[in-house]
Amino acid sequence: MKTMTKTGSQIKSGKALMPWRRLTVLLAFVCFVVVLAGRALDMQVLHSAFFEQQGDARQLRHVTIPANRGDIVDRNGEPLAISTPVSSIWLNPQEFSAEAENLKQLARLLSIDPSRLKKKISTYKDREFMYLKRHVSPELASKAMQLKIEGVALQDEYRRYYPAGEVAAHVIGFADIDDNGQEGMELAFDEWLKGEPGRKQVIRDRFGRAVNDVKRISSSEPGKPIRLSVDKRLQYLTYRTLKAAVLKHNAVAGSAVVLDVDSGEVLAIANQPSFNVNDRSQLRPGSTRNRAITDVYEPGSAMKPLTVAAALESGRWRDYYKVETGPGHMQVMGNTIRDTHNYGDLDVAGVIMKSSNVGISKIALSLDAEQQWGMYQKLGIGSDTGSGFPGEAVGRLSVSALNNDFERATLAFGYGVSVTSVQLARAYAAIASGGYLKPVSFLHQQQPPKGERVMSAETAAAVRKMMQQVVSVKGTGKQAKVANYSVAGKTGTVHKFTAGGYAEDRYLSIFTGMVPADDPKLVMVVMIDEPRNGEYFGGEVSAPVFSKVMAGAMRLLDVPPDSVEPGRLVLDIRRRDSQVQGPADIQQDVRASKGESV
Repeated sequence: MKTMTKTGSQIKSGKALMPWRRLTVLLAFVCFVVVLAGRALDMQVLHSAFFEQQGDARQLRHVTIPANRGDIVDRNGEPLAISTPVSSIWLNPQEFSAEAENLKQLARLLSIDPSRLKKKISTYKDREFMYLKRHVSPELASKAMQLKIEGVALQDEYRRYYPAGEVAAHVIGFADIDDNGQEGMELAFDEWLKGEPGRKQVIRDRFGRAVNDVKRISSSEPGKPIRLSVDKRLQYLTYRTLKAAVLKHNAVAGSAVVLDVDSGEVLAIANQPSFNVNDRSQLRPGSTRNRAITDVYEPGSAMKPLTVAAALESGRWRDYYKVETGPGHMQVMGNTIRDTHNYGDLDVAGVIMKSSNVGISKIALSLDAEQQWGMYQKLGIGSDTGSGFPGEAVGRLSVSALNNDFERATLAFGYGVSVTSVQLARAYAAIASGGYLKPVSFLHQQQPPKGERVMSAETAAAVRKMMQQVVSVKGTGKQAKVANYSVAGKTGTVHKFTAGGYAEDRYLSIFTGMVPADDPKLVMVVMIDEPRNGEYFGGEVSAPVFSKVMAGAMRLLDVPPDSVEPGRLVLDIRRRDSQVQGPADIQQDVRASKGESV
């Protein structure tokens, strides 16, 4: 009975405690709600900015909007350099899970060794961005996203493309993978061509993909285009003809320049060897430099017309004055100057036609040193052409020749002086233009510059007349003839200077000329470096290149003929033909001009 009484009292006491338990549980719930409410107040009101910032840091990203680099076009608006949109694959090392399967999939897709990829990712582990592969194809970009690997994403960029490829590689140059100009016009006008990238905010998902644009911070500004003076058709013709000549003669290198006489514009500039500017993985050392404007050489006999111009300007000489060149050699300060033959008495025009070293030396030494040296200087020898091309060489015109007769004599026939092909073309353009020296331009000119008068129109005309004899049957440059057009020019064959002095069996073959001779429109310089197949004279190696290019150029530029020989069929060169393919077309037209069946 006592036991039951005790149990009953305990039951009564338990019942008394039950409200306190409920109160305790209720109080716990109330505290939990208060904590939640406090936390919500802290997050939503008191520290909302902080938590928004943290959320944005995980999803909101500032993204660069790439700017399109300005196009480069030729004088007729044909594209020479354009930018195309591409994607690059990148990775956030802090979000990437370096599991074996992820590494294996990525490495296989990108053709990278898995161990190399792992090492690269570990190197950038403290960063949020690293490139995996730049400028990939749309197919590869799509496959990368299909892997759905966290931390791997795409970035929009632009890739530079060059439609003319190796044909115009040296004049256009190229931009690097970050769209910075590295060579040629791309480098010279980098600031002009460059655009201004923009910025925007985007929301990215866990795979790094942009799923929503939040706002545009700044818009991108595309780069400005430039219009070059180069004619793409003439550039192709020049390049192809030069390359064929270099291959034919097994030469080390070559360069060719075509200038517009009236404006000083570069219509074509080609070099060998060249390179594929769209695939620079196989670049060879030295292949990227524009030899026509960066490499200097001794011009040899191509200097003689400039010396004759100085003589005529002095008033001491006329084209019909005689010079005694016999017995074919002479002594100057203990040194012997020789001709290949004993030409006897030659008039000044004959000195040019026969390319007499003795004759031109006597003419030069009859002048005051300042008259001879001053003419070279006026014609731009030893000075900048004004082209603005990166890396342009200025050549060398030594003042020591003013006090040394032997140096003056060798200067007269192109030794002891160095020029670039562009410099030489500019000097000849002054003769072609009637005595005006004009700056060289790679940009299309709306208004041709007047230039600086460096010789009288009469002197220029007289020198042109003499140079026409060089291309005659008796001259050294007869292979430079252009059917139906008068040609004035000068050959040059120079012993190549090496570390041990002048090599006896290594030459530079040069031809410089203008068409039409009486009213020149174009000037061209061709230089072939070290032809090694037997022929090496400028009239044999370089003159035919001039002939083929100028024949096509006259047709392309609608220049009417001025020297039609009787009995020959005159081509209708006034037609506009944009389909010129190269030397084969030129040869076909030459055959037609001779009345042969084509």
